[in-house]
Amino acid sequence: MEIIDDPFFELAAILIIAAIVGLVGRMLKQPLIVAFIGVGILVGPWGLDLLESIEQVHLLAELGIAILLFVIGLKLDIKLIKSTGTVALLTGLGQVLFTSFFGYLIAVSLGFSLIIALYVAVALTFSSTIIIVKLLSDKKEIDSLHGQISIGFLIVQDIVVVLVMIFLSALGAETMNSPVFDIVMVMLRGLAMLAVVGLLMRFVLPRVVKAMVYSQELLILFAISWALILAAVGDYLGFSKEVGAFLAGVSLASTDYREIISGKLTTLRDFLLLFFFVTLGSGLDLSLIGDQIRPALIFSFFVLIGNPLIVLVIMGLMGYRKRTSFLAGLAVAQISEFSLILASLGLSLGHIDDETVGLITLVGLITIGLSTYMILYSHQIFEVISPFLGIFEKKDPYRELRVKQIEKAKYDVIIIGLGRYGNNIAQSLEGSGRSVIGVDFDPGAVKKWTEKGRVAVLGDAEDPDLPELLPAKNAKIIISTLADYEINIQLLKIIKHHDFKGKIVLTQHRADHAQELADAGADLILFPFVDAVEGSFVSKLEDCFVKEKENSNKRK
Repeated sequence: MEIIDDPFFELAAILIIAAIVGLVGRMLKQPLIVAFIGVGILVGPWGLDLLESIEQVHLLAELGIAILLFVIGLKLDIKLIKSTGTVALLTGLGQVLFTSFFGYLIAVSLGFSLIIALYVAVALTFSSTIIIVKLLSDKKEIDSLHGQISIGFLIVQDIVVVLVMIFLSALGAETMNSPVFDIVMVMLRGLAMLAVVGLLMRFVLPRVVKAMVYSQELLILFAISWALILAAVGDYLGFSKEVGAFLAGVSLASTDYREIISGKLTTLRDFLLLFFFVTLGSGLDLSLIGDQIRPALIFSFFVLIGNPLIVLVIMGLMGYRKRTSFLAGLAVAQISEFSLILASLGLSLGHIDDETVGLITLVGLITIGLSTYMILYSHQIFEVISPFLGIFEKKDPYRELRVKQIEKAKYDVIIIGLGRYGNNIAQSLEGSGRSVIGVDFDPGAVKKWTEKGRVAVLGDAEDPDLPELLPAKNAKIIISTLADYEINIQLLKIIKHHDFKGKIVLTQHRADHAQELADAGADLILFPFVDAVEGSFVSKLEDCFVKEKENSNKRK
């Protein structure tokens, strides 16, 4: 029918199929990347063969990649790398070098040519910032120590991949000069572009953005046009559209409005990236997939196991606990959208063929799919394999809980969760002469707490070993100010398992959950909103002290 040849109908059909497949993927707890590549296969020549307007879809795909790199550059926060210390740099660079080196050896041993082995090895190196940030946000672990370290070394990876794309673009330039000369010239052009953009960042862009901010439509229009202009300039100068778009993002990252811009562009980025993954999936030659299954499984095993292991080793040597190292290591247990973009770049430069792109895509599907479940159930997995991870932890993991400094001290109260409510409770208890120690998984919260002259340590309420790492033996009360029901249930089980003799006080907003916690063994439930109005939490806690003293006398 004539309607089938209509590009508008074609686009509508692709979008509705993407929505349906995306819903199925969501039900299976899979990232949309996997679903959208599946959509590409479904609408491509191996499926319904709907994709006729290839040039238009390819243009949308290129726009999606440019916006992706722009948003990544926009969110580039050097302070985050500094806040997590050298661990982000050492872990990020260490993992890149480890994966590249051993990935290259594996690829060569499987019979791949040197250039293809290099591309495959580099593609295995990069992990998905988008997927990891989304999963950590969903699990409310974005501010945890392992969450901040993960994001830190993912930013390092993002910077490395941009440098790699600059190098490969220069290497693929078709000129009469030597590759070394071409690379040097691209670098010089890049430095010149950096200098120009630096001057614009200093004298022009802040004023332009400030003038545009009164109309958000204008601000977003300017941001997109700026990203595409620098992408086009970057492509013209020989170091790819992606690098130019990334630089455009970095140039606006120092403005006060970067959060507004990135927030508005996130939905557009995700929509346009759909077309990149659809293009990728539709271009896969499924007749070649059979020959790629064995190497894909080998590379996938290497990424799923080898990448987290190197993070465990590096962080263990730096003095982090095995739990933090393991949870952070899972962030690199997959390859990313950058790996697929890199493969597409290699194909366009003539360095690799469709078969290699298919291999890298297959590895991406396997590792993204499996690592998603690994991260979702990370705590349960850690509990099972924890006994085998002791070799990755020093006897004194000094970068976290400084056990030796606090194990002999006596504290009346342990407060888990150092937000506003925890701070109010601490002030009231200290006013009554009680000694308090705080615990939080957010390094920033711990720092603020210690700046007030209090004792605070890094720790996770869901860590099975938490009571052993705190002076819980002498404490009279453990208070959790975290209102999450699941976390409180887990914490209650952990404390009971370690035979804590004092009182356990938990926080909750819902009455039904409060009753369930009380039935499970909590001695007191605090209701922050009610207590704030009535000012009753002080008297409730004093009653707890009285009861705990009575129980203590009975035990004696």
